Amino acid sequence: MKKNVFQVMMLLMIALVSSTTISKAQMVIDKIDLGIFPSPEKGYKKMVIEVPYSESDKNKKIEFSVGKWMEVDGCNTFNLSGTLEKKDLQGWGYDYYLFKTNGNVASTMMACPNKEKRNLFVSAQPETVRYNGRMPIVIYVPEAYDVQFKIYTTDGDTYRAAEVRTKK
Repeated sequence: MKKNVFQVMMLLMIALVSSTTISKAQMVIDKIDLGIFPSPEKGYKKMVIEVPYSESDKNKKIEFSVGKWMEVDGCNTFNLSGTLEKKDLQGWGYDYYLFKTNGNVASTMMACPNKEKRNLFVSAQPETVRYNGRMPIVIYVPEAYDVQFKIYTTDGDTYRAAEVRTKK
């Protein structure tokens, strides 16, 4: 009797796990084939940001930065010089980005003799784009560089700016 109850319980658990897995699998959206994007130029690599789809995609933004880890002093602010160009994937209606840099880094010039050196991700000006869980963001960067990103979310509330009235 105990053996039969155990077998029934196991079958119920397997059925529950299977139904949960199936419902989650239906939520997965296949992203596009990355093979439609061009191969990286010599000295470059292709970086991809893929985020999950959700019903609240419209309430999110992605900010990404291209840069690299560097040992820097302990108190100054550092910025990588470079340009991020948005390009059209001809015939597909998709965009991708190409980052070019000469590797120059600008920094504030504060003296900080008592501060220890630190490893810092030194990046160029970040780019903010709309969140789209159905499409990857493709960025071509020089081989020595990397891409980091943040996801910003809002509660969806909309606010109205104040009107400034001038005296007549």
